[in-house]
Amino acid sequence: MRSTAGAPTLALAATLLDDILALIWLLVCVLAIAALAYLFTKYVAGRGGALPGLGSGNARLKALARLPLGRDQALVLVQAGERYLLLGTAPSGVSLVAELTAEEAQALCAPPPGQAQPPSFGEALRSALKQRKPR
Repeated sequence: MRSTAGAPTLALAATLLDDILALIWLLVCVLAIAALAYLFTKYVAGRGGALPGLGSGNARLKALARLPLGRDQALVLVQAGERYLLLGTAPSGVSLVAELTAEEAQALCAPPPGQAQPPSFGEALRSALKQRKPR
């Protein structure tokens, strides 16, 4: 008569192997999703939603300045090629307020005379971290 004492050990080993393979498959899927998310943010979202090879249009269309006027309203200075457009934005839509010359647009974007340029985000963060007291 054959002994069946080894059968439960063999079944336990098989289920353990199945669990390990399932865990490895889960890790592979998580890594694949993370890699695809990275590639999406680097190549698609970083270009304004344009697909690679189609051009992003950023060289032809730029938002130079924005002035919030209310909760959902703003004035936006846009450079479209050689034209400078002052647009009003609201929930009801976008409307052209004025078309400006290059000199007028540069005057609107430049800081007022005697006022220094505000620091960049990185510079402001560095100065705030330097001022922070250690615990």
